[in-house]
Amino acid sequence: MKVGIIVHSYTGNTLSVAQRLKDQLVEANYLVELKQVTAVDEKPSEAGNIQLKTIPDVNDYDGLIFGAPVRAFSLSPAMKAYLLQLPSLAGKKVGCFVTQHFRYKWMGGNRSIKQMKKICRDKGTDIWASGIINWSHPQREEQIAEAVESLLKL
Repeated sequence: MKVGIIVHSYTGNTLSVAQRLKDQLVEANYLVELKQVTAVDEKPSEAGNIQLKTIPDVNDYDGLIFGAPVRAFSLSPAMKAYLLQLPSLAGKKVGCFVTQHFRYKWMGGNRSIKQMKKICRDKGTDIWASGIINWSHPQREEQIAEAVESLLKL
């Protein structure tokens, strides 16, 4: 199975989780590519009118894992713009995760995952696994391990 891990990462936290996930999938004999979504001019204080600089193609993958940070208690605008422009995801296995600074999932993580799930459902598939990593939580490492384990169940 060929898996694409597609992330938007502003600070590098989301990318670090994606890299751990990639390493685990490669160890489990999956063919894996890690790609980033980037914006032309992304400033944390400016959420409107995101123009994407890199738009990874999803057609070559059997499975997809999307990862993004939480911004202003919602899915990052760059990832939202990316997901909305995707073609149909019908027939693909899709998972997702978000990272957030705040300590509790209800402070944006839950909402961001719901936003990702809705967009994916609208594209013809459901999310089979998801994870929320709270970066300032004392059990961050356990949350990362739990999210990676959940997403490995492709």
